[in-house]
Amino acid sequence: MELTLLDAHAMRRLNRRVTGRRGLTDVLAFALPQPDGRVLGDVYICPAAAQRWVNNGGRGTRDEGRVEEELIRLAVHGTLHVLGYDHPDGPGRTRSPMWRRQERYVRRLLGRRP
Repeated sequence: MELTLLDAHAMRRLNRRVTGRRGLTDVLAFALPQPDGRVLGDVYICPAAAQRWVNNGGRGTRDEGRVEEELIRLAVHGTLHVLGYDHPDGPGRTRSPMWRRQERYVRRLLGRRP
């Protein structure tokens, strides 16, 4: 697994190149299946997008400490995508099995009880 942090400009450029979308995204993940069955992957995260999400009340708070939590969430989210997990778009996203798994891992990494 390789995790790369990109500034907003580089993330927009990568997003446009791989998805055709012009906007800023917070995380992009790419699985690289190997001939022996192992899966390697690249996860790209944009801290500026995470900061913007937190500043706009994305998780219900504007607390500065939430940026670090959001970066952990994005790393877990991208890793799960690399491992083959997926979620629906739209409102069902946060109720999906992948999202619930993601939040369990985030709580564990932050040392929080369920």
